[in-house]
Amino acid sequence: MKSDLFAAQHMAQPATVPGMSLQNSKSIRYVVNGEMLARQGAMIAYRGSLQFERKGQGIGGMLKRAVTGEGLPLMAVRGQGEAWFAQEAANCFIVEVEPGDSLTINGRNVLCFDPTLSYEIKTVKGAGMTGGGLFNSVFTGHGQLAVICEGDPIVIPVSQQYPVYVDTDAVVGWTSQLHTSLHRSQSVGSMLRGGSGEAVQLMLQGEGYVIVRPSEATPTKPAQS
Repeated sequence: MKSDLFAAQHMAQPATVPGMSLQNSKSIRYVVNGEMLARQGAMIAYRGSLQFERKGQGIGGMLKRAVTGEGLPLMAVRGQGEAWFAQEAANCFIVEVEPGDSLTINGRNVLCFDPTLSYEIKTVKGAGMTGGGLFNSVFTGHGQLAVICEGDPIVIPVSQQYPVYVDTDAVVGWTSQLHTSLHRSQSVGSMLRGGSGEAVQLMLQGEGYVIVRPSEATPTKPAQS
């Protein structure tokens, strides 16, 4: 049988070392030797002896998810084998988190990560209870984190001199040392005339980076257990 479909770049190769790697720009391959964590419903294939178990977020995380519709619904993957993860053909990126790093990521943009990483669902400071994506996941520790983005991400440097304003529905994440608050860029008069559609943004100040997707978020589908 002959076809470009069976070319080497599409073929899954034998496992070499445990951990995650890019299978291609749209999927992550994880060689499991013990345990790893992934978002519920993101597994697209596996081989070997693996078990998938729904993982709770704790009382605080469950409450926040119920209030906002956001959160990080996880499953633990245990055993020996390989698993492939993807989410609606979004672009995949691997972030190496080192000791002392702290990265805030919107729950909808987390695909999978090493069990050596710590995560906590936190309220975005200064955001109150309005807008979207106001409860994000903060990752610390040492290990790899797979992040997804619908389209090619824009990474914008933030400095003390130049704060950055981003749409709350477009933000993917930011380095956690940045300070956040809500910024209203629309005048009262404009709001009374129907508005511009860009009334409130998330303002980030300090020194670091913010990651933005090239479109506003669409409603997420419920995760499959």
